[in-house]
Amino acid sequence: MTHEPPPTATDLTSPQPADWNADHYRSRHAFVFESSADLAGSWLQPRAGEHILDLGCGTGELTASIAASGAAVVGVDASAEMVAGARTAHRDVTFEVLNAHALPYHAEFDAVFSNAALHWMKPLDPVFAQVADALKPGGRLVLEMGGAGNVQTVIDAVDHATRTLGLPDVPHPWTFPSTAQLATLLEAANLRVERTHWFERPTVLQGEDGFRAWLEGFGAAWLAPLGAEQRAAVLTEAEAYARPRLWNGQEWVADYRRLRAVAVKP
Repeated sequence: MTHEPPPTATDLTSPQPADWNADHYRSRHAFVFESSADLAGSWLQPRAGEHILDLGCGTGELTASIAASGAAVVGVDASAEMVAGARTAHRDVTFEVLNAHALPYHAEFDAVFSNAALHWMKPLDPVFAQVADALKPGGRLVLEMGGAGNVQTVIDAVDHATRTLGLPDVPHPWTFPSTAQLATLLEAANLRVERTHWFERPTVLQGEDGFRAWLEGFGAAWLAPLGAEQRAAVLTEAEAYARPRLWNGQEWVADYRRLRAVAVKP
């Protein structure tokens, strides 16, 4: 296993936004796929003729870029809304609505690719077992997900808001493993870890309302247990807490921490 210094979706059984909006996702959260273009390129290194599964494909931008290599790609996501958006935008690529905890594949793919989706898929151990089953012997998994410490200030802001307002705690829906925790999960699925990389990626949240838009988009299920008035109050209080920490005077910059890995099925 090698650890490198820093350079620089959505399948879920755990809570997530009930109704992903593909157009809103593309317009307000394009950084999710734009910042990981190299993951689909120099990390995955897709080749013509390979069969590749994009797990948690979202609106399909990276799926389409992989398909442009000549590989035969299937993009899967648990969100029917996201898959519909992907099919509309990328008509020459195959997309399916599937849950990562119940993939119907056995030794079919040369590679499984996943960007910014696995942290939604609690628990991860059965997901990696499904991935291992979907890979051919010698096949590889290439992933990026939120790593330890990801959006911690956002999480702290919501925790501060609920407690300040006297509301119940609302646990966030994600899993952000450390490098060691991820390696343990992959090895338990009989995947040999060949490369890992945890790094900071300060991420601009577009617009004066960027923090609020992020919470309304990615945190919809997180705040769903609260009533409408309570959610509005939490958004206002959380934004006030986050402003001196994430607003630089011109834009919101979230404290993203990412974790990448390459693992191979023996």
